[in-house]
Amino acid sequence: MMAVDLSAIAKWPNVPACYGWLSLDRRGDWRLQGERVSHRGLIEFINRQYGCDEAGNWFLQNGPQRVYVSLACTPWVFRREAAGWLGHTGQPAGAVKAIHVDEEGNVLLATELGIGLLDDRDLAQFLAECALEDGRPADEAAFLALLAGGDSAIRWHDIPLDNIAAADLPQRYGFIATPRP
Repeated sequence: MMAVDLSAIAKWPNVPACYGWLSLDRRGDWRLQGERVSHRGLIEFINRQYGCDEAGNWFLQNGPQRVYVSLACTPWVFRREAAGWLGHTGQPAGAVKAIHVDEEGNVLLATELGIGLLDDRDLAQFLAECALEDGRPADEAAFLALLAGGDSAIRWHDIPLDNIAAADLPQRYGFIATPRP
């Protein structure tokens, strides 16, 4: 992860933190009080200043003020690019270490960058690349069995897909979805 500039905190150490204003949606878009941020410069600023504290709270460092981010699902949303997976901030995700599917069918990639939700616009291509252990394309029955909590024989590029409860994601991957004061 890129380093967040914390120099303003030394100059103004007692600026109160902000909660409930900024969120990250399921497509990796920033939202201010529920409204999608569309200003390119503001998006780039938020992306540069996005970080995580030692407790697992994700935030935007805005000068001396820390603006905590409410996460719709995970701290990262991954999109497919020619060179691999990118986080919603444009950072490379790095190698995929594990792939989880939750009870709602969300595909979650555990990468070198962290845990992230697969952007739904890349879901069709991802599913088309999934295969059974014997090399045949994964079929609907295999995906339904996986969603039902059964053992999975589905693989994506030799990485097995496994089940995870959505409620278990924050603890397992060390993040807080809704930071509180």
